[in-house]
Amino acid sequence: MVTERIRDGIPQPQRDGKGGIDTGPRNIELDRQNPDLITPPETDSGTLPNMKFSFSMAHTRIEEGGWTREVTQRELPVATTLAGVDMKLNPGAYRELHWHKQSEWGYVLEGSCRIGAVDQEGRNFLEDVQQGDLWFFPKGVPHHIQALDEGVEFLLVFDDGGFSENSTFMISDFFAHTPKNVLAKNFGWQLEQLDHLPEREKYIFPGQVPPPLAADRVFSPTGDVPRTFKHRLHTQRPMEFDGGTVRIADHSNFAATTIAAALVEIEPGGLRELHWHPTDDEWQYYISGFGRMGVFASSGLNRTFDFQAGDVGYVPFAYGHYIENLGNEPLKFLEMFRNPLFEDISAAQWMANTPPQVSADTLNLPRSMIESLPKDKRPVVAQRGDPTRPHTRPGRIAVRR
Repeated sequence: MVTERIRDGIPQPQRDGKGGIDTGPRNIELDRQNPDLITPPETDSGTLPNMKFSFSMAHTRIEEGGWTREVTQRELPVATTLAGVDMKLNPGAYRELHWHKQSEWGYVLEGSCRIGAVDQEGRNFLEDVQQGDLWFFPKGVPHHIQALDEGVEFLLVFDDGGFSENSTFMISDFFAHTPKNVLAKNFGWQLEQLDHLPEREKYIFPGQVPPPLAADRVFSPTGDVPRTFKHRLHTQRPMEFDGGTVRIADHSNFAATTIAAALVEIEPGGLRELHWHPTDDEWQYYISGFGRMGVFASSGLNRTFDFQAGDVGYVPFAYGHYIENLGNEPLKFLEMFRNPLFEDISAAQWMANTPPQVSADTLNLPRSMIESLPKDKRPVVAQRGDPTRPHTRPGRIAVRR
């Protein structure tokens, strides 16, 4: 089966004597990254919307202090509830003072930065974050980001699929479009002091690496924000399973009021179990490894997608799905939801807590197989034995540093 589907390291659209060799023009590297699109599993059926888009195919905005790119509903039309941004700041560079109509959730991919905010009561927040840390800024709350001495790359997620980084509210843009005499009156400045104000937004621009955190803090008479906008996800004790680990950050343990997330790591051959989410769509970001996701949309519809580092996945509300690690290293990804709490339904737990004869009769299985299922939820399961995998990923597996 594997040799039929992959010849000379190139996936071919044939299976069980059906299909044939693709000899025409093709993007072979893209086909290698998506073998389940070239030769879908026999269980795939019908037409479903695309649920994958790679940041590598997104437009990159290059600025003097770094770069950014985004995956929104424009790039991935099915993604109506959440949008994502990949951003890099060079050492000392700023993402300028700004605010959004949407809440902002951040995850540090590598490096470190300083984040700051001031809320509607003048209470302030200033902290340093590093690889594996999260932050969350509620909608409308002004904030800024500045890279520390090693620079920083981070993922931002916003609770609106139509969000775009190119339409945020920036203080430089605001002041550039306000008469200078109004600015002078408002702040008690002199007009001649405003000759060098920016004429347009600065967005991402160079700066000096900030001093130690204690030296940069500002005392506010109204105090600090009541609940920190920072969360150290990687230091959070994970839930451990035979097939990998899960860390959940939602409103039960973090300040995020509109976005919940899970950081999932699946061991080689392991599986993020068959499940669905009862309340919200799922937005995914793949950090490392190679895997595939099967999505069931009811009415006999099913489709399979392949993922590697830098890819975004999306699953509409209530669609059943699984994620399988097909590589030789852990598959690491984020699951995100526009909801303050993380919730999912486990197919195994559902069956285990239903009278066993009901499930056995429905699925034409021995009752003993149903009775062997664990009654507690196990989001990640390990490979049992050493079955032949449906395909092997040809070529190099992309790995985030």
